[in-house]
Formats: sequence, C-alpha cells, structure tokens
Amino acid sequence: MAVPLEVQAPRFGAPDTDGIWYDAYPPGVPREIDPSQYETITQYFDECTAAFRDRVAYVSIGASLTYGALARKAEAFAAWLQSVGIQPGERVAIMLPNTFQYPVALFGALKAGAVVVNVNPLYTPRELAHQLRDSGARAIVVFENFAKTLEVALPGTRVEHIAVTALGDLLSEGVNVKGRLLNFVLKRVKKMVPKYSLPNAVRLRDALALGAKRPMANAARTSGDLAFLQYTGGTTGVAKGAMLTHANIIANVLQAKAWSASQLDGDIETVLTPLPLYHIYSLTVNALIFLGLGGRNILIANPRDTKRMMMILRRETFTGITAINTLYNALLDNPLFCRRDFSALKLAMAGGMATQKVVADRFKAVTGQSIVEGYGLTECSPIVATHPVDLKNPRDFDGSIGVPVPSTQVRFRREDGSWANVGEAGELCVKGPQVMLGYWNRPDETARVLDDEGWLATGDIGVMDAQGFIRLIDRKKDMILVSGFNVYPSEIEEVVMMLPGVREVAAIGVPDAAQGERVKVFVVARDASLTADEILRHCRRNLTGYKMPREVAFREALPQTNVGKILRRALRDEEVAKLEPRA
Repeated sequence: MAVPLEVQAPRFGAPDTDGIWYDAYPPGVPREIDPSQYETITQYFDECTAAFRDRVAYVSIGASLTYGALARKAEAFAAWLQSVGIQPGERVAIMLPNTFQYPVALFGALKAGAVVVNVNPLYTPRELAHQLRDSGARAIVVFENFAKTLEVALPGTRVEHIAVTALGDLLSEGVNVKGRLLNFVLKRVKKMVPKYSLPNAVRLRDALALGAKRPMANAARTSGDLAFLQYTGGTTGVAKGAMLTHANIIANVLQAKAWSASQLDGDIETVLTPLPLYHIYSLTVNALIFLGLGGRNILIANPRDTKRMMMILRRETFTGITAINTLYNALLDNPLFCRRDFSALKLAMAGGMATQKVVADRFKAVTGQSIVEGYGLTECSPIVATHPVDLKNPRDFDGSIGVPVPSTQVRFRREDGSWANVGEAGELCVKGPQVMLGYWNRPDETARVLDDEGWLATGDIGVMDAQGFIRLIDRKKDMILVSGFNVYPSEIEEVVMMLPGVREVAAIGVPDAAQGERVKVFVVARDASLTADEILRHCRRNLTGYKMPREVAFREALPQTNVGKILRRALRDEEVAKLEPRA
C-alpha cells in the first residue's frame, strides 16, 4: 500500500533540531529510559502495591482505599472475569467516574489479561453503542446512574457480562452503612438513577465477593500485547481505538517519572485528581505515575461542581494537581480555593488544551507555583513534551509546550515531505516507545498518520526554537477543543444531518473564554420551518454535553471548494474576525 504524502519519508537528511533540547533537561534527567524494566503494567502494579501496601492509594467522599486493599479487590475482580470466561486479549469496557471502583476495575481487568476499553460515562446511547460494537467488548462495568444508557445501547454488541455499581458501594469494608445511605439518597431521594432493565447484570460488590473466593490464574501477557483501546477521533472522523500496548504505557510512565523524580522527595505525595481517570492524561499521570510514587489520589467525581470540591478539600492538603485550562480558571474564580494554604504544593500540571497566559499568571499569583504545561495525544500514551520541572529555578509561563521527554524524537515536516529546521514551521511528528501500534481494525487510518519508520504525524503545526522548546502554531485542521476534549466536526454534522429538514451542515469551533472553544453549526435548511430549537433538541439526544452545539446559524449556502467540499476554515475565520476589536 502506498503511504500518503503526509507520512512519506522525508527526501532529505536529519534536521538541525535533533537533540538540541537535551541542554534544557533538569539535572539528573536521562536522555533515554529503559522501558524493559517492566514486562507489563500488571508487573508494575504488583510491585507498587507490595511496596506501599499500608499507604492510602485513593481518597473519595471521606473514605480511603489502601494499596493493599486495592490489590486484593483488583485480584478478586480479575478472578470474577476469569470465572465468567473472559480470556486474555478480550476487551472489557469500564464506564465509571472517579470512584474507588475505577482503579479496582482497571487493574483487575489488566490482571485478568484483558484489554481495557475506557468509556466516557456521559456518552449517549449512540456513542456508547459505537464504541462497544467497534471494540467487540465482552464485558462492561457501569455506574448505576448510566445503566439506562447501556440498556439502550446494548443491542447489536458482543457484551455478555455486566457489573453494575453505585457511588457508595466500595466506601468501606464489611457493613457499609455510609455507602448504603448514600446510594439510597442518590436513588430514592435525589432521583439521580433512571430506571433500567439489565436482567443479566450482577452488582460489582457481589462479583468481588465471588472472585475473592476463587483463585486467580496468572494471565500470560507480554510487553507487546495490547493493554488499552483508548478511543479518540485521531485527526478526523468517528472515534477509533488507539492500540496502546503494555510497553507503550510503561514507557510513558517511566519517561514522566524520570522527568519529575528529582523534584519529588521521599514524602508521601498527594495529588488532586479532578480530571476523569478514563481520560488518557489522568489515566497515565494520576493513576499510573503516582502509583509508582506511592501517592494518594484525591478523587473528584464531578469537577464541574467546584462548591462540592471545596467541601471535599477543606481538610485536605495536596502536593500536586493535574488539570486543564478551563478547570484552573474555574478554581481561581472560587474564593475558597484562592484562600487555601498552598505552601505544600510542588507540581501543578496542565495538558489537554492550551493554557491561557492570563490563567497561568493568576494561578502563580494565588499559589506561588507556575503551571507546568505539556503536550500529548492519545496516540502517544499521551506525553510527548513538557516543560522542565525545576522548583528552584522555575521557567515563567511562555506559551510553549516544553521539550521532548526522554527517548522521544520530535521533528517538523514541511509540506513537501522534508524535515524543517530550527525556527521553521511544519507538522509536528513524534517517534518513541510511547507511540501506539495503530488504530484498531483501521489500517487505512493508521497509514495516514504512522509511517514505516515509526513517525507519527500529529496534524499539529508547530516550530522549535534554538533551545528545543516547541510552540504550537495551529491545531489539527478542523478539530474543536472543548474544555480539553476533542470534538470532531464530522460527528456533529452526521448527527445534524439525521434530521430530514437539513440539507447541508458544517460544524466549527468558536473561541470561548470559558471552554477554549464552543461548537457552532451552520445549517442550510431543506425545510423552511426547521428551527434552531429542533436542531438542539435532536443533538441533545445524540451527543454528549461537551459536543453539543451552543449556536445554530442558518445560511442559504455554505462556502465550498471547486470540488464541492465545505470550507469549515472559511466559516471559522468569519467568526474569529467578528471577535477581533475594530481599529
């Protein structure tokens, strides 16, 4: 198969950017890491939980889960999966928010030899059905609040085994009075659990009890075996599964640990975890990197509720936080957050979307710490580059995304396929042990972004300066970034086009101070009676909240190329021009 132009091997030699970033590395950070230290994530997990058995691993709603208890429950879940016939390599979906159940299901599935399919709990039935069918998942763990969504999405999938759980289920060992009361209030008083019918489902707590009575068989997995199908839109189109191996994830964990280890002492590190663990950023940084540090994760199930978050944090002190620009902005708008004592804070990490300078400056003024911004993508497990972590000599926020992490090569490709040099813009390409195998069952999509030499074309346009620091100029052509989540116009357009009254549609991202961008759709109506409210109601039934259009504009026609392709960029340029101050 011919490799498309955008990923053809360059016609010229290596650029003058190669390796120039090493002088910017903090003292003690190696240029290379050895990913063969661990064969699998399970080996890493077992070593960490044994070393830190008596430490608290997770904190949730005033309860705590130790590393020892996590190990026992994960093994019990693995034994239950094996008892119902889940074989190594088969896919297990996890549809949970940040609760104790998530790490139990995550590490239990991996110990059973399964491939984890992370699912956004807020998906609509259409989105969930696509991911379950595409991945071929045979089992799923689902939060009770979203079980109705699963019921609707289930037909046509391969799912045979379902474990349902509620917020309070694992809050304590033995008689769980607090958990039962919490579950009763959420279900019966606040009516937050829609009625559902999943006749073959079991309660997760019952599955764990059954698994605890059975021996767990060691699943023979190797570093090259799949650990995750982490769904993303790539650069365009419907969600597809990035195939991440045990070696990919271990490499990225070791890269990040090597980067920050010299700045973290022997104390128990406590990290605030408001970002969902099913997201690759939080999964790798919070669930896995801090696992190796024996750290405490303070789990926040709903980061949008900053009032409740402040209640959870009123007796907590954290040394690290991972967040995105919009969340930092929301926290800084909360007076209780700004009045906290931040003397213990060591690391404030940002990713997922560009951090705005005004937010970074406000954060430093309030906390005394700089936000350490990095860059990554699902296809790279996700970390590619980050700013040096130097607590004694912090680098002021400058809008760059830092330098490549150890064992990572970054180059920029010109339009003619050759490599760009220092100070010259091009498409950012990545090569390293953290780069995915490809997209699940999509060889054509894989060939568009990954060449035979292992260079991944990210679709982001950037430039590298003489010190090796990277600055992004533009993003993937049409992708919309809403609060750190990728939103792909083609998916929005497909949903809108389901309405008979729509002739043509284009979706774009409009700059938004709160979310980074908001979705706006332009519609050419077939039926003159079609209203914006009808379109929004239809979208609400078929799209997750962050993908929802916030504006609908009707047009007589949409701008097109000479071959009829709709020019989304022209529409976006119009919207941006409206926001620019007039001279």
